[in-house]
Amino acid sequence: MIHGLVVGKFAPLHRGHELVIRRALAECDRVTVISWANPEYPGCEPARRAAWLAELFPSTERLVVESTPDRPTPHASEPDAVQREFVARLCSEVLGVTVDAVYTSEAYGPGFAAHLARRFGRPVRHVAVDPARRAVPISATQIRADVHAHRELLSPVVYASFVERVVVLGGESSGKSTLTRALARALSTAHVEEFGRERFIERGGQLLPSDPLEIGERQVALEEEATRRARRYLFCDTSPLTTLYYARELFGAADPRLVALAERPYHHVVLCAPDIPFEQDGTRRDASFRAAQQAFYAAWLAERGLQPIDARGSLGERVETVVAALARSRR
Repeated sequence: MIHGLVVGKFAPLHRGHELVIRRALAECDRVTVISWANPEYPGCEPARRAAWLAELFPSTERLVVESTPDRPTPHASEPDAVQREFVARLCSEVLGVTVDAVYTSEAYGPGFAAHLARRFGRPVRHVAVDPARRAVPISATQIRADVHAHRELLSPVVYASFVERVVVLGGESSGKSTLTRALARALSTAHVEEFGRERFIERGGQLLPSDPLEIGERQVALEEEATRRARRYLFCDTSPLTTLYYARELFGAADPRLVALAERPYHHVVLCAPDIPFEQDGTRRDASFRAAQQAFYAAWLAERGLQPIDARGSLGERVETVVAALARSRR
């Protein structure tokens, strides 16, 4: 049995890291991946790193270590000897393993392997994988400087974590679906349709009490899937908050799980003004219902201190308003 080890911050996990891990998997019977970062990098928190590794490399044994005040991980500025000893202790005291080979693309690799060999009392060889960075000419530092410019060097699983979800809310016939699609076209990205509307039509307008929770959960699942096709932004036509409103209107109550889903955070909220003529398409109530629904959204957002992007006027004006607001948020 050959046991390989890969260690890294993986902040974020990019194609170069993947190359190293895949090489280890190709050459070893067993592969352990250890990750920690001190300081941590925004968007690359331990839970995210653990999720990326678990989905991309499920056959590995993984340990993602979070630094805490009582159990700190070595700071990046500490000497190599401290970093190496930390890994040795994780292997022997936490994981209960020794390894036969260390896979890296870094100059510290030979010294790291030598340190582990002394600690384990057995040979540990170093395997260098693309040290000149010819296969993947990038570093995590460069990617962090502009994740979206280097999107192609991240797996969709990883890049999805950096996509900003923009939810478009509004009462019936306030133009939210049209605006959602137009924004996605304008910024060359993906969007998510309103699943509740699809289910309503499928049921012939007769929803069951069990439908709202399923609709809310399905809406979230569609969003999560679409982030892997998006570019910087994902535009979402409504959210579980909309489903919560209809559940209460139709059935007088809502499943607590749907209530929790309605609190799902979004990076940006767009609220469409009801300043366009109400159009009855056979699935909607009336203009007074639209006004009540609009008031619900406004109150709900205000209670949580959320300031939405106010989209009003023609479709072109609305698109221009939202795009400008998103651009300002990047400054």
